[in-house]
Amino acid sequence: MPDDAKHWLPLPDFKLQVELEDGRSGVFDLKPCLRLQGFKALRDPRSFGQVQILRGAATWPDGEDMAPESLAAELKTTASA
Repeated sequence: MPDDAKHWLPLPDFKLQVELEDGRSGVFDLKPCLRLQGFKALRDPRSFGQVQILRGAATWPDGEDMAPESLAAELKTTASA
C-alpha cells in the first residue's frame, strides 16, 4: 500500500523519520499522542526508541501502534516521489 511505512528512524523529541512505500518521506511527531492513555509507556525515550514496522504500521513492544494512514496524514514531508 502506498501509505505503508518502509523505513523509519526514531529521532529525539519523540519524532520518527519515515519513508513510505510511495517514496514520500518526512517526520512524524508523536508528541501529541503521548497525552493519550494508550501511548503512556512511550513517554520514556527508551521505549519510544524500540519502534518497529509491522505491516506498514509503526509498532512498539507493549502493543502501541500508529496506523499507516495516520503516519501518512500527519507526515511533515521532506521529499516527494
